[in-house]
Amino acid sequence: MLFLSLPLVVIFLSSPMGYLSNHRYILYLLSIISCFVLRNCSINALPASFVFGDSLVDVGNNNYIVTLSKADRMPNGIDFPTHQPTGRFTNGRTIADILGQELGLKNFTPPYMAPTTVGPAVLQGVNYASGAGGILDQTGRLFGGRINLDAQIDNFANTREYIISSLGMPAALSLLRNALFSVAIGSNDIINNYLIPVVSAPERAVVSPEAFVESMISKFRMQLTRMYLLGARKIIVANVGPIGCIPYQRDTNPSTGSNCVEFPNQMAQSYNKRLKDLLLELRSSLEGALIAYANVYHIVADIIQHHTNYGFDVADSACCFVAGQFGGLVPCGPTSKVCPDRSKYVFWDPYHPSDATNMVIAQRLLDGDLNDVYPMNVRRLVSA
Repeated sequence: MLFLSLPLVVIFLSSPMGYLSNHRYILYLLSIISCFVLRNCSINALPASFVFGDSLVDVGNNNYIVTLSKADRMPNGIDFPTHQPTGRFTNGRTIADILGQELGLKNFTPPYMAPTTVGPAVLQGVNYASGAGGILDQTGRLFGGRINLDAQIDNFANTREYIISSLGMPAALSLLRNALFSVAIGSNDIINNYLIPVVSAPERAVVSPEAFVESMISKFRMQLTRMYLLGARKIIVANVGPIGCIPYQRDTNPSTGSNCVEFPNQMAQSYNKRLKDLLLELRSSLEGALIAYANVYHIVADIIQHHTNYGFDVADSACCFVAGQFGGLVPCGPTSKVCPDRSKYVFWDPYHPSDATNMVIAQRLLDGDLNDVYPMNVRRLVSA
């Protein structure tokens, strides 16, 4: 009992005064101590989820910044449990939402920017992702405000300090070591940086695709290393999907007909190869790091090619549709038409998968083989 009393004293002295009278907060802190100090944890329990990335996993951070990249209006969120827009760029849940649910988290991981993301909720994880965000600082500048990965990691550092002040250093670091860190970023660096018109990105005229990919990898190496130094150990990093197949690319490159656009996919594949090499390097150089490579390109390409096998009817067009042959020219919003059965569409809008597609991706990341996620799937990563 003497061993338990010291962490409890630290918690009570360092907890925000507004929460000292909250018995639910105290009970939650007790459960954290029991799990990570006394090792009284349920098998395969996920204590917390920290999410970094772009609009594929943004859960509302962009609602709180001045930006053109927003999903805070209907019909976004039409199939979310509240049936209201939350800032998620889809009709329902993100991949990270589904992973958290499947791994036993009681609540969706909240957006860092929300004023309600305080207190006990922070101890179960935080989502830092931002629509239009990228690895490189200049990515997404055409949208105005966005929170790129460097700033997202800054925000995580703030969360880390709060967790330490709440739990004390040993329990806080143990929580972080056992938490899942999900990173889904890189698409905007290609689509909304290198591939935007030359008039807006003059560097494209003098920077080769290979050199641009290397700049992404070089920056990402530093960012992932910083996450490790801040305490992340169980990390899953998604590669860039087949971005040449999204409705936006199909409609803005009409000469390809019904096919995917080749060059964006080639750039994604080039980046993905270097990303896998990078993650192998970091697993070797960062002691205790468990880093999984999520082959989202392979999974989504398989879904598109064999969509009827997954129960989809439409694999090339947006369900939330305004203009364009594939519905890829105008973002989803109040003037959009919505397909009656969202579960039959691979894509929700010009850029993003539907909830049904996110469910397939999440399940394959959870339980898939080495072709889907390497060297271990998420369920094994969490239990390691």
